[in-house]
Amino acid sequence: MSKPKLALYWAASCGGCEIAVLDIEEKILDVADFFDIVFWPVALDFKYKDVEAMPDKNIDLCLFNGSIRTSENEHLAHLLRKKSKVLVAFGSCAHEGCIPGLANLYKKEDILNFVYKESPSTINEAGIFPQTKFKVNGNEIDLPEFYESVKPLDEVVPVEYYIPGCPPQPPQILAVISLIIEGKPLPPPGSIVGAGEKTCCDECTRTREEKKIKKFYRPFEIVSKPDQCLLDQGILCMGPATRSGCGALCVSANMPCRGCYGAPPNSLDQGTKMISALSSVIDSQDPEEVERIINNIADLVGTLYRFSLPSSILKQKKILRSGQNASN
Repeated sequence: MSKPKLALYWAASCGGCEIAVLDIEEKILDVADFFDIVFWPVALDFKYKDVEAMPDKNIDLCLFNGSIRTSENEHLAHLLRKKSKVLVAFGSCAHEGCIPGLANLYKKEDILNFVYKESPSTINEAGIFPQTKFKVNGNEIDLPEFYESVKPLDEVVPVEYYIPGCPPQPPQILAVISLIIEGKPLPPPGSIVGAGEKTCCDECTRTREEKKIKKFYRPFEIVSKPDQCLLDQGILCMGPATRSGCGALCVSANMPCRGCYGAPPNSLDQGTKMISALSSVIDSQDPEEVERIINNIADLVGTLYRFSLPSSILKQKKILRSGQNASN
């Protein structure tokens, strides 16, 4: 009897999700024993043509991590969707766009100008920029197109499930894979799996008194109390606007939640959810003072939408305002 087939792919991301799979430790042997790994370019020598030659729906489970930044990413998304029975948006980049998605605050032209021309470390006297087609020694090379914006996986192809996290935590990864290995019923398509149904605050063991705040601090600017809610101490913690499931690991290590598990259930936009939480703790009714307190937060958009900008309401407004083609 043939084994179920497993594929893993790394698109626009740092690759941490690939390593997180290995962090399930000795249980990786159970995965290798149960599945036939048919595509995992970061670890084994597979080629795109190997996937192209497969029959449709030949792959039982595909863990696709990374957002869609280039035409190559999009091509593989469509290819793996066609070849997979179950396609999972694995990790924050595939789920919501994640940190690569903060590039959506800038135009493609501005990004390329900075990287290849304006950055302090760049030496490019000839003014050479990437081209999608280039001839070398009589041969034409095709390079991926760099898209105007970053998109989460489900804006390109349908997905069955989402596993959030940057990266997803090993116990959650193992729990999801174990459903398949043990033959247990899978949740309804479209479900967020490997996560909780509450907020990170519900997992946090710190005491919250909902104190009013006059100033926000970055973690290095204050010696925080180990048992008191970080938000009560003026440290911007995304716990109230973040789905549970990680075990509040960052907060347990005396660092604020960054928001990598995405918005909690019944919240359409993580940033606006956090703005609502902040509005209840700021100690002022004076508009000018409120603005001063908010301006004290370093990189407001990058903090509130660090992991979710491409899938947020803000992203949608940006596309409509700038007249970008949604396909790019």
